[in-house]
Amino acid sequence: MTEFTPLAGAIGGILIGLSAVVLMAGIGRVAGLSGIFGGLLTVNWSAEQGWRGTFILGLFAGAALTALLGGIDVSAISFAGGPVGIIVGGLLVGIGTALGSGCTSGHGICGIARLSRRGITATIIFMAAAVVTVFVTRHIVGAGS
Repeated sequence: MTEFTPLAGAIGGILIGLSAVVLMAGIGRVAGLSGIFGGLLTVNWSAEQGWRGTFILGLFAGAALTALLGGIDVSAISFAGGPVGIIVGGLLVGIGTALGSGCTSGHGICGIARLSRRGITATIIFMAAAVVTVFVTRHIVGAGS
């Protein structure tokens, strides 16, 4: 999935931005996925779980609709590594979002849009870590070959 698709990317970006604006304008909440999903993981149910669940279900519904309308072969999508690697990676992402007080969508999209110094700083750190990770895995470890 490395094809250059500027139209699809622009449409996706517009929809992500629109969802962030609607959530902020509608109920005053930041569209940070780790916080939205994390808020669902509680035993004390409240009105908060309603909008959080709807947002997460909307993500799945949007992906399914895109696959149906775009003719995407979902069975061709795969992840490198086995189940243990995927679980460990997911746990590391969860720990990182807890340590960073949010995820890339919360800081990168909503934080920068609100000119939040914390969001801008976190996004710079996320991007720098991504550049270093890609460099190390491709050029030092040789995983990209």
